Amino acid sequence: MGTPQFSAPILESLIQTGYQVLAVVTQPDRPVGRKRVMTPSPVKKVALAHDLPVLQPEKLSGSPEAQKIIALAPDLIITAAFGQFLPQKILAAPKVAALNVHASLLPKYRGGAPIQYALLNGEAKTGVTIMKMVMKMDAGAILRQQAVPILADDDNGTLFAKLSQVGEKLLLETLPDFLAGKIQPQVQDEQQVTFAPTIKPGQEQLTLTLTAREMDCKIRALRPQPGAYVKMAGRRTKIWRATPSAETTTLAAGQVAVITKHRLGIAAGDQKILYLEELQPAGKAKMTTTAFLNGQGQGIKKGQQLIEN
Repeated sequence: MGTPQFSAPILESLIQTGYQVLAVVTQPDRPVGRKRVMTPSPVKKVALAHDLPVLQPEKLSGSPEAQKIIALAPDLIITAAFGQFLPQKILAAPKVAALNVHASLLPKYRGGAPIQYALLNGEAKTGVTIMKMVMKMDAGAILRQQAVPILADDDNGTLFAKLSQVGEKLLLETLPDFLAGKIQPQVQDEQQVTFAPTIKPGQEQLTLTLTAREMDCKIRALRPQPGAYVKMAGRRTKIWRATPSAETTTLAAGQVAVITKHRLGIAAGDQKILYLEELQPAGKAKMTTTAFLNGQGQGIKKGQQLIEN
């Protein structure tokens, strides 16, 4: 069970290793792009390439697809970013266990956006957890974990790719030992639990209370999708890339602290300077700071209140 690109290599590796995949469960096809073309999930594409049965319930609980899963009587259910909560009847369907490949070092960051929150909070590392599934979100006993350092230039996209590779390898290493009874599952410490709920549109704005580093963390957490934005002259401008600096300024947050032909530095909430590197004004394509200053940014002056709350 899985949906996004994170899950696709995991399914591919199970197939290539020789596990018998009875069915693949993924989200329904969704409209994508400006033309809203109905597009299958990355996991469905892998399944179709191997002629595997595909089930796509809009809601798994109480669906005909749920009954088909139960009727299959699988030994294992493997989930990886499926995107739906599994009802108890499904969790009880496998003869051995339902296992999940989760993109965090549990009990940190239970929920649907663990990679984004690790970046948002400026974590030095994240990782992958293989865990048993229970009726409480991401709360099952841990089988194995592997940590992955978060680099200064990592974003949501790069970490998804890294953690998918780690998850694929870790699952294949874990399954034989688990099936042989060689792993003692470790109960999660509830005192250490944190949550990572799905990012909402209201969280995408870079507010002026944020420090330069916090702004950079949010930009990277929301790149490549959906993108962090600021308000310039009342209009949204997405900031795709920026560099936090140790340089300080006495100017108020949101004011222009540095302006040259090729550089644009904004005062952050901690009076440090955030250099904007790649922007996208509303209705325009992504552009470098130089291109912005040569176009829409002409006339910007030091001390100007460029960004508003």
